[in-house]
Amino acid sequence: MSQPKKTPDQSEYRWFSSQLRTVALISVFAGFGQFGAVAALGDVARTFGHLSHGATFADEVGLSGTMLGVGLAVLRLASAFGLPLASLADRFGRRRVLVEAGMVGLSLTALSALAPSYWWFVCIFALGRPFLSATSGVTQVMAVELTGVKDRAKAMAVVTAGYAVGAGATAVIHSMAHTTLGFRGIFALALVPLVGLYFLRHRVVEPFAYSRLSQSEHGKAVLGPIAKPFRKRLIVICLIAFCVAVISGPANSLVYIYAQNYLHVSGALTSAMVVSAGVIGLGGLLLGRYLADVIGRRPTIALSICIVIGGACVTYAGSSTTLFLGYIAGVTGGAVFAPAGGAFANELFPTSVRASVSGWYIAAGVAGAVVGLVSFGAVADAGGGTNHAGVAAIVVFVPMVLSTLLLLLLPETRGVDPDAVLHH
Repeated sequence: MSQPKKTPDQSEYRWFSSQLRTVALISVFAGFGQFGAVAALGDVARTFGHLSHGATFADEVGLSGTMLGVGLAVLRLASAFGLPLASLADRFGRRRVLVEAGMVGLSLTALSALAPSYWWFVCIFALGRPFLSATSGVTQVMAVELTGVKDRAKAMAVVTAGYAVGAGATAVIHSMAHTTLGFRGIFALALVPLVGLYFLRHRVVEPFAYSRLSQSEHGKAVLGPIAKPFRKRLIVICLIAFCVAVISGPANSLVYIYAQNYLHVSGALTSAMVVSAGVIGLGGLLLGRYLADVIGRRPTIALSICIVIGGACVTYAGSSTTLFLGYIAGVTGGAVFAPAGGAFANELFPTSVRASVSGWYIAAGVAGAVVGLVSFGAVADAGGGTNHAGVAAIVVFVPMVLSTLLLLLLPETRGVDPDAVLHH
C-alpha cells in the first residue's frame, strides 16, 4: 500500500530537533574553519613580519595596518565566490552543497598551515573561504526551510550559536595554546571538523520546501532567479549587509591582533574575554530571538546595529578594560542581530531563489568587509595621536548608523509565510 503524500506541515521540524542540531553542528565546523585567520592573525604577523619597539602600528604588531588590511580584504573578497557556490543549492539541493562545500573549505583551511610566507598563507586560506561562506549561508537557508513560522527565529539563533561556538573555540584554543601550536597547529586542527563532517553527511536532510519544487523551478543562472518583484528587496538587503560588514570586517578581524600585539593582553585574559562574550552572547541570541518574534525583525535589527557600532568603538578605545567591555558589547549586539537578521533576509524571498539570495548577501558582506578593512588599515596608519586604531574605529564605524534607515524600505516579515512574500 502506497504511503500518503507528505504535506508541508508534516515536513517542518522543531527548532531543536535532531535535524536542526545536525545543521547547527555543521555551522560549528564552518565557524571553526573561517575564524582561524582572525584568531591566529597575531602569530601570523609575528611569523612573517618584524616586531620592534617603534611608535607606528607596524612596529607594534609586526606588519603594517595597510598590509594586514589588504591581506584580510583579500580573504574577505575571496568569500564573494560563495555567491555562485551558494546559488548551486537552488539547482542541486541544500544537502549536497552543504556537505561538499564544507569538506572542501575545511580541507583548504588545514592546508594553509603549510604556507611558507604571509602572502602564500593569504592565498591558500582564501581558496577555502568561499566554500565555508557558502556552507554558512546554506545552514541559515536550511534553518528557515526546516522549521515553521513559530520556530524560525529560534532555529536561526541555534545555527548562529553554532557558528559562534566554532569561532570561539578557535579563539580560546589559540589564546591558551598558541605558544605550543603556533598558527600552523591552529589551522591543522581544521582536520578535526573535516572528519566530523564526513561522518555527519548522511544525517543531513533535504528540506521538503525545496524538494517539493518542480524541476523547472530549480536553479538557473545566478542572476536569473531574482525576478523583478524581488530586485528592490535584494538591493536594499544587500546594502544593509554591506554596511554591517563595514563594521564587522575590521571589528572582528583585527581585534585579536590589537589585543595581543598592540595592547599586549595575556592569553588568559583574551580567553576570559572570549568565554565571557560567549556566555553573554548566548543571552543576546535569546534576547534577539524574543525581540524578533515580539517587536519584529526590523526594529530588532536597527537596535542591534547601534549596539555593535558602540561596542566596536569602545573596543578600540585604547585600554584592556575598554577592549574587554567593548568586545562583549559588540558580540552581544551581533548576537541580538543574528536571529532577526538571518530570518529577515530569508523570509523576504521564496524557496526557489533563497539560496541564490543568500549568495548575494554573502557577496555584499564581502564588499563591505573589504571596504571596512582597507579603510580601517589606512586610517590607522595615517591617524594622529597614540591610539591610531581608536581614531580609525570612529571614522569608519560611526557613519554606518545611517544603514538603519534602509530598513524602512522593506516590509516587516514577522509571522509571514516566506512563500507568500509577493502578497505581503
